[in-house]
Amino acid sequence: MNDDAAASTGPPREDGGSDVADPAETDAPRDAADVDFADLSLPQRLFVAAVQNPTRGIVIAVLFAFGFSFYVALWMAFPRVSALFSAVGVVVVLVLLGLYYLLARLLD
Repeated sequence: MNDDAAASTGPPREDGGSDVADPAETDAPRDAADVDFADLSLPQRLFVAAVQNPTRGIVIAVLFAFGFSFYVALWMAFPRVSALFSAVGVVVVLVLLGLYYLLARLLD
């Protein structure tokens, strides 16, 4: 009998089992394939989408930069109107975040 094999298995337990851990019973982290997409946060979902299709990620980044440049131009040309739009946008975002947290608490 090989001494290495005897040392790795250890003496038999009283219940008939061995001290060798079953790989299914370990506390190892789950594989990436086991992670459900619904468990990811929004930034994580965006990262996964950009990694899976880099062209789409670049197009979205370019469109965001293009839209932001128009927002800056609006601020330069019509500061009062853009301030009103920004204030309305902040209020809408706050209301949506409040509804999101309220519904998350009610549904959990």
